[in-house]
Amino acid sequence: MKKNNFPKVSRREFTQSLLLSGLALASGLINGTSTAQTSNPLRIGIIGSGRMGGAVDLRWAEAGHTVFFSSRNPDQLGELVQRAGNNAQAGFPAEAAAFGDVILIAVPYGALPQIGEDYRAQMAGKIVIDCGNPRADRDGPMADDAIARGTGIAGADHLPGTRLVRALNAISFMHVNQQAHREGELIGVPIAGDDPEAVRIATQLVSDAGFDPVVVGGLDSARRFDRGTEVYVRGLTAREIRDALNL
Repeated sequence: MKKNNFPKVSRREFTQSLLLSGLALASGLINGTSTAQTSNPLRIGIIGSGRMGGAVDLRWAEAGHTVFFSSRNPDQLGELVQRAGNNAQAGFPAEAAAFGDVILIAVPYGALPQIGEDYRAQMAGKIVIDCGNPRADRDGPMADDAIARGTGIAGADHLPGTRLVRALNAISFMHVNQQAHREGELIGVPIAGDDPEAVRIATQLVSDAGFDPVVVGGLDSARRFDRGTEVYVRGLTAREIRDALNL
């Protein structure tokens, strides 16, 4: 197996992310709101437990899903697992990929081809949610290709044999930490996928995380909410996303 090229998250960034999530949860309790329990508990493996992966999966653990955080150094994920409670454990990426009925990939986009190669057997036939965004300054030429073709089409090439869904890439970890399950209209999360059942599960998970899912279309439509589009990381409601995309 090849050496993983996952970036390290600084202790300061990791601690800040956990603190923000804890403050958001406390705020919800003070305001009388609570996280709804899921009607369909799932086993979710997380490849990449940094700011975004950690934030989203804390929400899923709160909703009653069983989550498996992973990194190259799982011994550093103890505080994250403790915060997630009895529904969480941690290990290496290969273990997370094998564990999950659903897999969330939350790593820099440049690592996607390697993940697809290294964990192909563990992910075969599974629902995979990719929330990474290509950046040429960080990911190199493959990012230019993904931007040109759209991340849905490019991601399907990088993760063959999976039931790929693009989701959760158009919100920030700050939205997840501070505005999940907020009062009033929820923040919308666009979703794209070719597999109807995978899209249905992704829709459920977006709702369980505290957001309003917006199914945009097949994987080829993921380009409509890629980085740099009018709906990317703007905190729009589902209604505003539908209006912007003429859905």
